[in-house]
Amino acid sequence: MSSRRTISVLAAMAVTLATSTSAFAQGKTLRIGMTASDIPKTHGQPDQAFEGNRLTGLTMYDALTAWDYKTGTKIMPVLATEWAVSPDDKTKWTFKLRSDVTFKDGSPFNADAVVWNVQKVLDKTAQQFDQSQVGWTVPRMPTLRSARKIDDTTVEFTTSEPDSFLPLNLANLFMASPAHWRAKLAAVPAEVTDPAQRSAKAWEEFAKDPSGTGAFTLARFVPRERLELVRNDKYWDKSRVPKIDRIVMIPLPDVTSRTAALLAGQVDFVEAPAPDAVTSIRARGFNIATSQSAHVWPWQPSLLPGSPWQDKRVRQAANLCIDRNDLVALNGGIAEPALGMMRSGHPWFGKPTFKLRYDPDEGRRLMKDAGYSDGKLATVKVITAISGSAMMQPLPMNELIQEAFRKCYIDVKIEVLEWGTLFTNWREGPTAASARGANTTNVSIATIDPFFALARFADSRMAPPVSNNWGSINDPELDRLSRAARTTFEPEARDLALSKVHERLVDEAMFIFFVHEVAPRVLSPRITGFSAPNGYYIDWAALDMKPE
Repeated sequence: MSSRRTISVLAAMAVTLATSTSAFAQGKTLRIGMTASDIPKTHGQPDQAFEGNRLTGLTMYDALTAWDYKTGTKIMPVLATEWAVSPDDKTKWTFKLRSDVTFKDGSPFNADAVVWNVQKVLDKTAQQFDQSQVGWTVPRMPTLRSARKIDDTTVEFTTSEPDSFLPLNLANLFMASPAHWRAKLAAVPAEVTDPAQRSAKAWEEFAKDPSGTGAFTLARFVPRERLELVRNDKYWDKSRVPKIDRIVMIPLPDVTSRTAALLAGQVDFVEAPAPDAVTSIRARGFNIATSQSAHVWPWQPSLLPGSPWQDKRVRQAANLCIDRNDLVALNGGIAEPALGMMRSGHPWFGKPTFKLRYDPDEGRRLMKDAGYSDGKLATVKVITAISGSAMMQPLPMNELIQEAFRKCYIDVKIEVLEWGTLFTNWREGPTAASARGANTTNVSIATIDPFFALARFADSRMAPPVSNNWGSINDPELDRLSRAARTTFEPEARDLALSKVHERLVDEAMFIFFVHEVAPRVLSPRITGFSAPNGYYIDWAALDMKPE
């Protein structure tokens, strides 16, 4: 769509878009146009990927650890104050907890609460076990096996093997109030007798009236329409009590609708604006914030029998047959060409020998060597979404790739799924019905920590349903390198070990790498103090709004 055409459409939509947000335009109310099509889960373990973590996780809940708000690359204590691995048994970790924190309902945060929250996703015999929370949590901390109370402020975690990643992984486990959940369970009608159904009903009611330790609390929730949070003036960290009064979140998965709402003054903040509207957006005084987002937008190929991606030459050819600058241009310049899972200056990048570049002649040569030609195409089917967390413009981007790959004897079929379905399939794999027969998936990948960036793909044990090794990579050398990185506890040595994992992932072309997302957010000129150094964690405490 041309820039002039897009702006005309935006103007028309601005006239007709519902104005239900206008009542909140006054005061320090931040109205967010989300990329997700639904409100992320509010029970403590959000769905909708990291957009969910940002909006309903980090606002209403806290975890034991978190990524710091200044650099976005270091882990910091939150509900935990310190931690250490046992020198005698590196499957045992001891975490010390804060003693002055309470949940929204007034009940205490303590070691019992931590154990309870671990059990909600790991212990199928626990009353509070919730299968719906497992898929969004357990794949992010796959070696954690149990938690044990030592005293009110001390917890011991046990992993299945030595795992130096655990303190980083625990940033994904948010703490919900056990007492509040038990009250919801007690209120379930007596005629519901099945324990699993009673538990599910309790979680359903908990999500409508959640209780965490976070800096915001829920005020109003209308599924698929809006979520309103208000400041928690009793937040335990007095230095981080929010400056804004209220956050209103509105699902706007269509990029044109999202941008129209922004230009019409119906939202103050959107992620992933329409690229060809960037000039108009800036001309109207909005600010566009970007970051060195720890995100890559790739294709993840299936290496299972029958897939053309089993041939390394086909995977390498695909990496050579796309001009990544075309994808950057498609996104209005707010993206960066990818040379691997992370940027070349990252300590985990290493020195891959296979250089990602645009070289279609070499790509065609590799395809011919693999037995393909104009008369015999390699057929691939990719599943993607219309939008989603850090997905940018997935359909136009895939259509551009489709056209480019056809010139290299690769016939691409595209099927669009709802973002939540696509993300859930990421842990189900290509053999699941939800994959619709695809041999390629297109999910934006968070590269924020060693497990997210590398281990969950390089380790053959992470194949579905355990974690996100969707394509079933099964490479003994990658297994060896991953094990070495996981069992290295000294940070600099671990970085070197991780760089070896990344080198092999790139050299073996285990992914088709396209671009890095730069987490573009459009901010009203009223917004001040915005900070999201790694693209994931927004510092909600620092964010403020000028009076109109």
